[in-house]
Amino acid sequence: MRLEHVNLVVKDIQPTLVFLLTAFPEWRIRGEGEMAWGSDEHASSRHWLHVGDDDYYLTLNDSAVGEIRDVKGIEPGVAHIGFVVDDLQAVIDRLAAEGFNPDIKGRIHPFRQTVYYNDPAGLQFEFLQYASDKPAEKNMYGGESDELQKKN
Repeated sequence: MRLEHVNLVVKDIQPTLVFLLTAFPEWRIRGEGEMAWGSDEHASSRHWLHVGDDDYYLTLNDSAVGEIRDVKGIEPGVAHIGFVVDDLQAVIDRLAAEGFNPDIKGRIHPFRQTVYYNDPAGLQFEFLQYASDKPAEKNMYGGESDELQKKN
């Protein structure tokens, strides 16, 4: 079993697409189109696209109405989406070159590094790099030192 995709609804696809393609330059738009969304008085037409690789992707749908939950709040909904990467510093450098700054730098952990970014739509993405393949180490709870570094 594996998670294949996550389906997200945003006001405008382009800012989130730019963020994702900056973080993952090997990704591509796999497909896109138009579709009816909702029913009755809530029906609308939406543009959608799949961005990712041959195995995993995110669906982005446009024309959202309303605001994405505040990631600092306690409202229900998605808090963040996490991606394991092989080279966290390379992701940080690519995003910095395009003007994206981390929202949170994770606490120091002996077997992983984490950093969180808010994309222009307000979605939060976590990028993780593990320093061990051993489940007991990479999945170790506790062992962190220092404090979370949050952007004000």
